[in-house]
Amino acid sequence: MYSPNCSPIGANQERRPIVSDIRITDSPCTHTILNFGNLEYMNSSGIGLLVTLLIRAQRGKQKLLACGLSEHYRQIFQLTRLDEAIGIFASESEAAGTV
Repeated sequence: MYSPNCSPIGANQERRPIVSDIRITDSPCTHTILNFGNLEYMNSSGIGLLVTLLIRAQRGKQKLLACGLSEHYRQIFQLTRLDEAIGIFASESEAAGTV
């Protein structure tokens, strides 16, 4: 269950281009949860997409939260400093509990 101010995106949704589907600035949500639980691979384009998403969220006065990151991707978030701007949680329920 999610707060009315929170929209989940990620592991349980079918694969499709995320950029065309997310219009953060038009959303009444205050938080967006990105579930990386089923992530097998992300290249530099994926990191660039996260940065774009983060900029859109910040413009809309919204917060991004991430969950389900493997240790490898937690390290990548630290190296790129995305962990300073995106809240990192072990599970969707933990992330949703902070909203």
